[in-house]
Amino acid sequence: MDKHRITIEDTCESYLQSGLQTVLAGMAALGRKHIPVGCHGGGCGVCKIQVTAGTYEKRVMSRAHISAEDEASDRVLACRIWPTSDLRLKVLGKMGKSLCCETAASGTANPSSKKL
Repeated sequence: MDKHRITIEDTCESYLQSGLQTVLAGMAALGRKHIPVGCHGGGCGVCKIQVTAGTYEKRVMSRAHISAEDEASDRVLACRIWPTSDLRLKVLGKMGKSLCCETAASGTANPSSKKL
C-alpha cells in the first residue's frame, strides 16, 4: 500500500503513513505525549481536525461533534478518516489546545519528519 505524507500545520510536523490506519493512529504514533485520544469511534469529538489539502476516506461521525456543515468544510474527526493522498491538516478543539500548549512549552515548533 502507498504511503501518504501527513503534515500537521500547527506544529510543522509531517510523517508518512499508509491508508490502512486512521489519521489519529498516525498522529499518536509520533510519540507526542499530549495528543488526546478518546473513544476511537467518532463519538467523543476529542480529535477534531480540519483537512486543508488532500483526500481521505471517512466513516460515520457523531453529529453532536461534526455537523453536516463541518463535514462539507473538511472539519472531521481524525479517528474516522483514512488518507487516500498526502494530507495537510490543522488541529481543532481539545486536540488543538493540547498540541499548541505542548509545542509552546517544549519549543518543538521546528519542522520535523518521521516515517511510520
